[in-house]
Amino acid sequence: MKRPSRSALHAVAVLFAVASVTSASTAAADDGSGPFGVTVAAATTAQTARVGALFAGGRRFCTASVVHSPRHDLVVTAAHCLDGGARDVMFVPGYRDGEAPYGAWRLGRRFLPQGWVKGRGEDSDVAFAVVADRGGEGGAGEGVEDVVGGNRFVTGMATGATAVTVTGYPNARRAPVGCTDKPTSHSRRQQRIACPGFSGGTSGSPWVNGDGEVVGVLGGHDGGGATADVSFSVVFGAEAAALYQEAERGSPSN
Repeated sequence: MKRPSRSALHAVAVLFAVASVTSASTAAADDGSGPFGVTVAAATTAQTARVGALFAGGRRFCTASVVHSPRHDLVVTAAHCLDGGARDVMFVPGYRDGEAPYGAWRLGRRFLPQGWVKGRGEDSDVAFAVVADRGGEGGAGEGVEDVVGGNRFVTGMATGATAVTVTGYPNARRAPVGCTDKPTSHSRRQQRIACPGFSGGTSGSPWVNGDGEVVGVLGGHDGGGATADVSFSVVFGAEAAALYQEAERGSPSN
């Protein structure tokens, strides 16, 4: 299970093996080149710089990513990553090998949907957080999106309309992993993807399509998946759209 319990913020995930390329199908021409369903070390790119690890008390526990917003200060992750009571949470975009190439950003105000707040409903497992300005490095008022860019947060997309790339931070590795495949429907409000090796720490990983749009975050059913080989996400609908609108109107963190 990918969902961290409160005590699991301090746990170390079990090491996993990356699946062989020979076990995956080949992508269709209209979805880009390369095999589907293979998890590999994620290259350092402008896209992966927008994805980062979440830390609490110096320990990694989840993944988040920058989404475009008017104030350039929003990240998206799974709701279950932000409801554990930890206050001193840091977002480190592009984290690799113990390094924070774009700085560490403190999470401020958090936005969780009522479906999660009232009952921890798995169909509401998405959340946003405002991150504080980095200040002294590059000038006061600089937002995280100004530094690493941000993907558009999009709702109402048909599940499996295009392939998506999932990028996340397993606790057992010191750098992110990525996998591309086409999601399939699990239920009306849940989608799934077959990508091996997305173990503890990858909750909140963005599902980004070829247009640079976040159309899912790893979470939802079974806290994101009962095994490391199949992951889930909420299907973003009206609740997610309203939550994003609330977050983009929210006050900047102090």
